[in-house]
Amino acid sequence: MPKEKHTRLLIIGSGPAGYTAGVYASRAMLDPILIQGIQPGGQLTITTEVENWPGEKEIQGPDLMVNMEAHAKSVGTDIIFDHIDQIDLSKRPFLATGQSGDRYIADAVVLATGAQAKWLGLESEDKFKGFGVSACATCDGFFYKGENVVVIGGGNTAVEEALFLTNFASKVTLIHRRDELRSEKILQDRLFKNPKIETLWFHEVDEILGDDDPLGVTGLNVKNVKTNKISHLSCKGVFVAIGHAPENSLIKGQLETHMGGYVVTNANSTATSIPGVFVAGDLTDYIYRQAVTSAGMGCMAALEAEKFLAEKT
Repeated sequence: MPKEKHTRLLIIGSGPAGYTAGVYASRAMLDPILIQGIQPGGQLTITTEVENWPGEKEIQGPDLMVNMEAHAKSVGTDIIFDHIDQIDLSKRPFLATGQSGDRYIADAVVLATGAQAKWLGLESEDKFKGFGVSACATCDGFFYKGENVVVIGGGNTAVEEALFLTNFASKVTLIHRRDELRSEKILQDRLFKNPKIETLWFHEVDEILGDDDPLGVTGLNVKNVKTNKISHLSCKGVFVAIGHAPENSLIKGQLETHMGGYVVTNANSTATSIPGVFVAGDLTDYIYRQAVTSAGMGCMAALEAEKFLAEKT
């Protein structure tokens, strides 16, 4: 039977922002409930080596999130595996409904739903998703041992995916529509030194090609953005790494957004236009988008929620 639970602070999302908010809210004796969502741990669970987390020279992304979850739980955060389908922010207390059917009534809310992978928007991409087209090299790279694969993008994610795939693939082609990468220089240096990786500049994907029975990728057509000339590449896997979009479907029409869907906050704050609603991490951060800044914003959100609730009490 569906249950109804009341909490002073409801945290939606379980990445660095959500778990850090849980730690600080628990230490403030707010007895927070944290809803993990469909991907507990967020984007870091599909990341391999994390080399820029303070205090860790190198740690696996999933291990970092396991540690953060355990920390939040140890100080008293009530962590629930559910996914919030809808939330009503029109009046306090706020009402959120989970896929489980459970209803969560909250005096304040921290939104930390993060971001999701962007796609190219091609019909052929949709056709082969899960059958040769992926947005997660750490999830699917193992299936391409000894094969040729392609990575699309030019930022940190694309370079990290390309480097990781060299553990399995015989050749990795990085396709970028410019002639300069946006990734960190240390990652670029590793990429250019890796003999398994070839970079194809000034190109974009025109169509992904493959078989129907069984369904699977065999190659793709790429277009030179300067000459519009179409050429063909043979490959078994296509990894799309062109960035992420904020996961704002829950609050569309309720909170103000900008810059392509990121939630607007007050200056130097995580507070939104609705009193009692705070936002942290990639749902609002369109500049830095780092695990450490997400964690910092989770701390800010919890402290601001504590102050808000104290004033209301």
